[in-house]
Amino acid sequence: MPVRTTIRDIAEELNINISTVSRALNGHATISESTRTAVELAAKKLKYRPDRIASSLRLGKTRIIGVIIPSAEINFFGSVVHGIEKVASENDYNVLLYQSNEQENFEKKGVETFLRSRVDGVLASIAKETTNLDHYKELRKKGIPLIFFDRVNEELPVPSVVIDDYKGAFDATQHLIDQGCKRIAHIAGQQHVPIFKARLKGYIAALKKNEMPIDKGLVQYGEVSIESGTRCMNALLQLPNPPDGVFAVEDFTALGVIQSLKAANKKIPDEVAVIGFASEAFGAYITPSLSTVDQQTIKMGEAAARLFFKLSGQRSFYKPTPPKTVLEPVLVFRESSMRKKC
Repeated sequence: MPVRTTIRDIAEELNINISTVSRALNGHATISESTRTAVELAAKKLKYRPDRIASSLRLGKTRIIGVIIPSAEINFFGSVVHGIEKVASENDYNVLLYQSNEQENFEKKGVETFLRSRVDGVLASIAKETTNLDHYKELRKKGIPLIFFDRVNEELPVPSVVIDDYKGAFDATQHLIDQGCKRIAHIAGQQHVPIFKARLKGYIAALKKNEMPIDKGLVQYGEVSIESGTRCMNALLQLPNPPDGVFAVEDFTALGVIQSLKAANKKIPDEVAVIGFASEAFGAYITPSLSTVDQQTIKMGEAAARLFFKLSGQRSFYKPTPPKTVLEPVLVFRESSMRKKC
């Protein structure tokens, strides 16, 4: 088994003190440029690799960020993680990923895992089933940096990065109105989840602005899934006066809507126009291709990670009014909603 190179080996190679090597490798200001260069060249020659465990014990940092996502199967969260990892890597940090599977008990286990792993901070998106935030409050109580992204909860004042869900929903509904839709339905998500609640409000606001009636029968409440989208659309088709446009709370629900409409031999978008939310990867490849709201996922991940590093460098991570970054939604128009050809 090969012997691991240490800073003592570098010191002996250059005939200098171990402390000088240590300061040079850590970029200490008291070390001259010529000495720093010599140490770096010797380290490369001897194939020196820093002992991260020893460094962590010495500095009190693991250089690891814990990230909790609701589901790894959803492209949205994968893209956010991509953005987080990019910025983490730039800062010589690693990411420890945990999937909650949209369940509160799994989410709690994730937080416990991160606490045992002594991560330097946690970036999280709250699971749909989570109603008790005690596990996140424990992180804040212990002074461990916590940042929410996408799904947040105002009950727990921590820094966050979100998309403007209200505006995205308003614009999506307005788009259907501009395409000539007169009876627009909304298939909503669980209303204890703030982002889904904001999307319902945006939908209603767009109808009111255009002086269109608010028909409660056109709002279906689902569980945010393909099956839920199909079930809710089937119910809407049974109405005496079915909708001619549907704004779905997210893309998997919208996919279920399209499946239901195809089974009913409804022409999309001529008879029923459809738009989703989240810009999942499959949307561009189904028939008809799905109009959606792009949530700037990679940018969201990058912003969350940068916020972590910015605040971590300050004396107090948690402030009375935590910073909140709000990203602009971008509409993506495709075949499922485009009645009027541009």
